[in-house]
Amino acid sequence: MLNKYARAFFTRVLTPFAAFLLRRGVSPDAVTLIGTAGVVAGALVFFPRGEFFWGTIVITLFVFSDLVDGNMARQAGISSRWGAFLDSTLDRVADGAIFGGFALWYAGGGDDNVLCAVAIFCLASGQVVSYTKARGESIGLPVAVNGLVERAERLVVSLVAAGLAGLHGFGVPGIQVLLPIALWLVAVGSAVTLGQRVVTVRREAAEADGAGGVPGAGGVSGAGGASGTPGASGASGASGTPGASGASGTRGSEAT
Repeated sequence: MLNKYARAFFTRVLTPFAAFLLRRGVSPDAVTLIGTAGVVAGALVFFPRGEFFWGTIVITLFVFSDLVDGNMARQAGISSRWGAFLDSTLDRVADGAIFGGFALWYAGGGDDNVLCAVAIFCLASGQVVSYTKARGESIGLPVAVNGLVERAERLVVSLVAAGLAGLHGFGVPGIQVLLPIALWLVAVGSAVTLGQRVVTVRREAAEADGAGGVPGAGGVSGAGGASGTPGASGASGASGTPGASGASGTRGSEAT
């Protein structure tokens, strides 16, 4: 939901900056790598120490690279499957660092094992939510559902709450409760989204099998992870990449 409208707005806003970087000879891949490094550093340096305000500021400065790199690739006419793969893969790294930072805080100075477990669940469920869509698409299914909480919602809810909770260090009383609330919301929303996607894939798979089967899907149910690899790399190219659903395989389309 957020992804649909916010991405279009920020793409327009960041287009001049993307053009500036291209004129300076900066590549989209470099922006992707630097942006991910900044997010990881902000999450794992500040969050485990409970410095949520400054951590959120640093992450926010770098998280927009996810929009800038795709904008640059489109302007330069160099959109590629490699770019989509790199972008989606590093998005998983960034998301893991953010929720891992929360988990480290609650395992240490935050001293709350329940919230540590909730943060870990948010980390794992976010990865699996993205995987379900990518795996379904890689075996030829449309996976025609986004679900309640996509990547944009996960990040906005958790980071806004973290930034506000960090104001407790500046003397704002009681506001630190927002982060636990946000983590619970993301955890429940991710679980619901996972269920929505699994149910959708099951229905689409049954319909496809009843209509004569999906090309390349043979042996999917019994061969574990190996069966998806040949089919995913040759058929649709981009469809096995999270965020590239049904599109052109360009980076910057992450919505999972």
